[in-house]
Amino acid sequence: MNDTQRKGNRLSKIVTRTGDAGTTGLGDGSRTGKDSLRIDAIGEVDELNSGLGVLLCEEMPEAMRAALLDIQNDLFDLGGELCLPGMEVMKDAQVARLEAQAEAFNAELTMLKEFILPGGTRAASLAHLSRTVCRRAERAMVRLHAAEPLSDAARRYINRLSDLLFILGRALNRAGGRGDVLWQKGKNAA
Repeated sequence: MNDTQRKGNRLSKIVTRTGDAGTTGLGDGSRTGKDSLRIDAIGEVDELNSGLGVLLCEEMPEAMRAALLDIQNDLFDLGGELCLPGMEVMKDAQVARLEAQAEAFNAELTMLKEFILPGGTRAASLAHLSRTVCRRAERAMVRLHAAEPLSDAARRYINRLSDLLFILGRALNRAGGRGDVLWQKGKNAA
């Protein structure tokens, strides 16, 4: 049986009952608790990818859509790395691509002089929500890395991604004809 057939069979059987006792299988065939640091990190990355899927339902410039689709594929690579202890799937080129995209999208924005609130257009708000999930995924990966080493590229990627999502939130507001929603210090203080 070749790899394509094996993957096809694996993906066609969704209900396996193998996790009923609170464990789940990793990509290397080993089993771990569903509450393990590794599964927590995998789940956070999965939630992030799902959030990006919702964001991609919104209207946006094609360059942003293409960037987000690339990111979704990268997040599957990252999930694969997390699912295979000791495996390094993420590459420096993926980190460099995020850095270049952040620089390019940010170049079109005005310089920030104030903190901004996560809001504006629906698309911008979803980008900010994804940014917060990305930060949570990063924290889960940091906890995992303290117990079991993760690749430098994986850790740098998730950190750069939250920066890019912040920039995309601002860029999506601009594309939607809105400006940044500025924080007003002490606005409701008595």
